[in-house]
Formats: sequence, structure tokens, C-alpha cells
Amino acid sequence: MVETQGGEPGDGTAEVLDRPLPDGVRRRVVHIVSDGFGGLTVGELPAQLRQYARFAPNRRAKFAGNAMAAALETDPLFRQRIGEKFREAQPELAGALDSGAPPPAADPLDVAAAAYVLRPTGWVKLVTAAGEEALRADAERADEESRAELERLREELAAARDQTRAETERLRSELESAKKEAESLHRKLRAAHSDVKRGEAALRKLQGEMETVRTEGQAQLSAAESESRRLKARLGESEAALEATRRAAREGRSVEDMRVRLLLDTVLDAAQGLRRELALPPVSVRPAETVDAVEPGRMTPKDIAARALSENDPAILDQLLALPQAHLVVDGYNVTKTGYPQMPLEKQRLRLLGQLSQLAAQTGAEVTCVFDGAELAAPVLLAPPRGVRVLFSKAGVTADELIRQLVRAEPPGRPVIVASTDREVADGIAKAGARPVASAVLLKRLS
Repeated sequence: MVETQGGEPGDGTAEVLDRPLPDGVRRRVVHIVSDGFGGLTVGELPAQLRQYARFAPNRRAKFAGNAMAAALETDPLFRQRIGEKFREAQPELAGALDSGAPPPAADPLDVAAAAYVLRPTGWVKLVTAAGEEALRADAERADEESRAELERLREELAAARDQTRAETERLRSELESAKKEAESLHRKLRAAHSDVKRGEAALRKLQGEMETVRTEGQAQLSAAESESRRLKARLGESEAALEATRRAAREGRSVEDMRVRLLLDTVLDAAQGLRRELALPPVSVRPAETVDAVEPGRMTPKDIAARALSENDPAILDQLLALPQAHLVVDGYNVTKTGYPQMPLEKQRLRLLGQLSQLAAQTGAEVTCVFDGAELAAPVLLAPPRGVRVLFSKAGVTADELIRQLVRAEPPGRPVIVASTDREVADGIAKAGARPVASAVLLKRLS
């Protein structure tokens, strides 16, 4: 059982255990290592155990038991340090093992675990004896438990037999009662079956009558619903036609009245403007007026020459807006992306509308600014500035088309100026009678 490997005669460290360490002894050994573990520094611990240095003893024994047992077996220096901690904790048991006389009253498992850690002379015998003692104790305990279990099973068997006899008697009596009750129910069932047959015959007759009545009622209801739908359709058509007639009459009258009134105002303002521009003399000619001279306030040839302006001169826009009832329509994004395209769209709109508000206040002209609704990611919360009408095109309608609609809505003869660099827009509104102006001209005038 005991083998020696090197070492001096009688040195317990040279002895080798030739069988697995008993489970009981192994648990006690792990407990001893776990208790002594906390007294060592991290540097004194083997590398594989340093991660458990901060664990509590119970958790250390639970999670690092195998690692501590392996280190104790393979690392003599670690085993020596654990042995020193054990000697400090239990000097009496350690001294008795060193003297070769373990206490008779001590637990054999504790003695074997201490001997396995301290490795005194003859420790293998102590571990083997403890293992055999543990096996005998386990066998005796298992024998006692088997006897107790056998006795318990005998008692349960006797009780089960008594209960079975009582249950059998009860079931016999219940079976007799059930047979009698079944015969009674069978008689009642036959009577009920005959009643059901009679009821089914009466029910089939009633169902036939109800089906006839339901068919007639559905036919009448279908005819009534068809007539009702036809009348409702005719009523809806009549109401729609009446409403369309009223709306057409109302809108036609209001739009035509507005166009006529606006055209009349344009003609009156144009007549007054022509009177001021031409400086017409009174109907009666005075003799003094036939004398050739230069009067103050009269236009000279230089003044007439100054009126011939370039298409890119912002002063031409002032002349156009000075016409009676002038209406300036601005292609919003065309102007802003020409003048300040690097700004976000929201700031482009705010800057242009602020400048247009000042222009409307200076000239008194009607100003409408049109933006393309397709550029919007969400509805715009915008309070239009004073004197400027702000419009966004609907889904599927471009800003160019909306501008053409605005021009076509104006009565013939009213001066309409459209600020846009888009050639297609300029050509379209020019055909409709409006005056196109480049976006750069408007930007120069605004600046």
C-alpha cells in the first residue's frame, strides 16, 4: 500500500497513495485548504488559484475545490504553506500526528485529512484506514436505512391491503346501486326517445312553414331595398346637380364680379397715371402757353432718354411696379437658389419673404410668392409677412404650373410681372400677357 519515492527513510513526503482519495477525506482536505487559503498572500498562491483569492471560504470551497485539491497534490510548496496554517489553527492535532499517536476520540476523516495535508510518517495508512472506516460507516448507515425502508414498506403494504379490501366492498355496493339506477334511466331514456321523435316531427313541420315565410319576406325585402337604393341614387344625383348649379352660379358670379371690378380699377388707375404721365393741359388753351420756353417740371429729351433702361437694370422693375394695380408674382425657390443657394430652404424662404415685404411696402404693389410644395418634408408653419401672399403648390402640381394658373386668373389688361429665370415659365406667362423679369434683376432691387 505504501511506496517510497526518493527522500530519507521515515519521511512521510516520500509516501504515495496508491488509490483515489476517499470522498469524505477529500471534502475535509478541501475545507482545510479553503480555511488556510485566506491567510496567504496572492504571491504565495499558485497561479491557477489567484483568481479565487477574494472569495469567501464557503464560495472558495464550492467553486475552486477541484483546483485546490490538484494544487495541493502537485505543488509541495503550496502544501507546506497550507500545512503551516493548519498547524497554527489546530496545534494539538498536528502535534499528535507528528508524534505518530493521533487522538483516539478524533474523527477518522479529520485525522486522515490532516495527515494528507501534513504528510507525517505513515500518513498513507491513516488516509486508507479513514477511507475504510468511512466505507464501513456508509455500509452500516445504508443497512440501517434499508431496514427502516423495508419496515416502512411492510407497514404501507399492510395498510394498502386493508384499504383495498374496504375500497372493494364500497365499490361492490356502489356497483349494485349503479345497476339499479341504470335500469331506471334506461326506462326513462326509452320514454324520452319516443317524445323526441314526436317533437322532431313537429319541428320539421314548423321549419317548413318558417322557411316558406322567410323566402317570401326576403323577396319582399330585396324588392324594397332595390327601390330604396334607386330612389336614394336619384335623390343624390338631384342634390349633387342642384349643389353644382348653385356653386357654379355663385362662383361664376363672384369671380366675374371680381375680375370686372379689378379691371375697372386698373383702367381708372391707368387713366389717372396717363393723365399724370402725359401732363395733359386743360381743354382751353391760354395765349401764354403758345410761347416757346422751358417750364419747370417738364420732361426734357434727356429725361426721355433715361427711360430706355436695360433688361438687367433693377430700375426697370420699379417702373413696372409703378403701373396701376401691378401684381408681382415671384418664383420663390428660383430666386433664392439664384441668390443664396447655400442656405437651408427655411432660411431661404424667410429671407426672401422679409425682403418682399419691404418691397411691397415701398411700391404698394400686390406681391405673391410661390414655392414648390414638392420641396417640403412636412407642412410649413409660416406666418406670411405683411403685404405678401405666400402659396405652396399642391401634390402633383409644380410651382411653374401654379404661376401660370395665377397669370391666367388675372383679367386681360392688368399689369402682371413674374420674377423667374426659368425660360419655360417666362415663355408661358409672356403668351398669357404677363411681363417676365429675371430673378437676378429682382435680387439686385431687393439688395
